[in-house]
Amino acid sequence: MTRKLIILGYFLFSIMGMAQIYKPIDTADYLQREAFLYNFKTDNELFIKELRSRYSGRMSSELSKIYKELGTDFEGKVKNKDFVFKSEFDEIIQSLIERLRKNNPEVPKNLKILIARDNTPNAYCLADGTFVINMGLYNWLDNEAQVAAVISHELGHKIDGHTPKMILSIVEQNKQDKFTIQEIKETTDSKSQNRNQKAFDILKNRIYKNGVEKRKLEMQADSLGYVIFKNSDFKKNEFINALQKLQAFDTISAKELKVSTYKKLFDLPMQSFKEKWLKKEDFSLYNYNFYKEKLNKDSLASHPEMVRRIERLKKIFPELKASVDPEKSSEAYMTLKKIGKMEILPNYFHSEDYGLGIYTAMQFLQDGEEEKYYKSWLGKCFAKIYEARKNYNLNRYLDRIESKNQSESYQQFLNFMWNLSLDEIKNIAAFYQAIEVVAKVN
Repeated sequence: MTRKLIILGYFLFSIMGMAQIYKPIDTADYLQREAFLYNFKTDNELFIKELRSRYSGRMSSELSKIYKELGTDFEGKVKNKDFVFKSEFDEIIQSLIERLRKNNPEVPKNLKILIARDNTPNAYCLADGTFVINMGLYNWLDNEAQVAAVISHELGHKIDGHTPKMILSIVEQNKQDKFTIQEIKETTDSKSQNRNQKAFDILKNRIYKNGVEKRKLEMQADSLGYVIFKNSDFKKNEFINALQKLQAFDTISAKELKVSTYKKLFDLPMQSFKEKWLKKEDFSLYNYNFYKEKLNKDSLASHPEMVRRIERLKKIFPELKASVDPEKSSEAYMTLKKIGKMEILPNYFHSEDYGLGIYTAMQFLQDGEEEKYYKSWLGKCFAKIYEARKNYNLNRYLDRIESKNQSESYQQFLNFMWNLSLDEIKNIAAFYQAIEVVAKVN
């Protein structure tokens, strides 16, 4: 959730003038989705068949089960329209991959590209060659070369078979853990507390070990990816620039939402603004000394800190030591960047992050962005929040306050939302939905 909030901090300063004519990407792509699903299912079944011929016994059945479940889960995401087909992104991303493949014959030729309705700057590749690019990459990065750098990193994972290696390791570790757990059950120690501690130690060591392995693979993918990247026609230092942008995504604070924005947006003709809506929950009497962290979060992280990754690359590849400013974005890239920005609200709405949708819309409106577009999304999201509140499942769509893990601005927003009564939410939704109707008529 924190990473989703960070997205806002960078987007809100750029790219004006598109909202008046912008219409969200059309997801009426039934035929394309069906064709993709058919090919994906066929390829995944062939991959599982190959696994069964390569391994035997329990290992074969375990691997088959995992890949079948992964395939079913991904098919569900496709059916849920988590990805878009026929978009402006497809051709340009294909061209980036072709530029990477030109002097790198090891880059697979059977990659299938999908654009994810996800605002985080990320990409990933599945075992069958399906390459997923999040829209958030275009929101966050500066140019095509930096997107190609992220793709190169993921190609490093793909070419070196990191995902199959991790899954194979998990299956082997499962087998070892079962023997260890059975030994604990059969122990003569009568104290169940000691047994529980031993069991937890197994879990903790397992998680930490997986974290170490994942961090090692990330480092390897950096090196492999950079070799692919430098063999192409992109400027070499854009690989480092891309990592530095992703480092900023991990560290930048979300922009503050001003109290005056609440008063401006929610002092309505039918319902005056109430100061009590901004009343904050008091955490001053909470004693956090009783909380003892069971797991070290730093040890759980699968992605090493970007500073370490960048330093390692500069040590291995001396040509990366010099700092170079990012290249200027092309017109084609800026077009996709604009589309990515305008899809932030539709993407949150699609993923049912209605609370974040409201927070984001308020951020855009605070900055004077196109009012009709963002006010219409404000109305849509409040309507969903109203339904959730009425049906007693608001927790599903709106975070609870966590004083240690959320910015003051976001905590203020959550206090505001939880302080609203059902009728007050209904009135806000009705007001902004009425604005949307008028805008459509005009």
